[in-house]
Amino acid sequence: EDFLNLIFKAMMKDSLNSSHPVSSAVQSSEQIEEMFDALSYIKGASLLLMLKHYLTKDVFQAGIEVYLHNHSYGSAQSDDLWDSMNEITNGTLDVKKLMKTWILHKGFPLVTVVRKGKIISVQQEKFLYRMEPENWTSDASYLWHIPLTYITSSCNLTHCTNAYLLDQKSGM
Repeated sequence: EDFLNLIFKAMMKDSLNSSHPVSSAVQSSEQIEEMFDALSYIKGASLLLMLKHYLTKDVFQAGIEVYLHNHSYGSAQSDDLWDSMNEITNGTLDVKKLMKTWILHKGFPLVTVVRKGKIISVQQEKFLYRMEPENWTSDASYLWHIPLTYITSSCNLTHCTNAYLLDQKSGM
């Protein structure tokens, strides 16, 4: 419950146009210090939980083990974690491509789901809580790869969750 409260506080900050991405190039030590705030840590943790849920616990754990093995007693960059996850998914999912849409963009998407009979359509757009005219930038290029999970009425005890990756502005 405490973590959920922290997530909502971080989302509030991240929904402002003055937010910053989880990861970006820096030029000075001051910029490095600015990057390590609650938003970076809480959003980063939330993104890892999202990835763990989408990949499944076992696949995620295996990716972490590969990452730790490959980089023990050494240094690493953010792409190294995604590359380790890609080793485990064997090309079935480009984890690096998925996660870069989350860590290199500030903010987060609003996903709208519309049901018409048996047809479900989804659409994404950047969510902004409050527009700050002095800091406004266009969000037309923002596109997240959003792992969506859902349950249907044909659910059984062995397999209830289905997954869909929304990697376009809209999909069905």
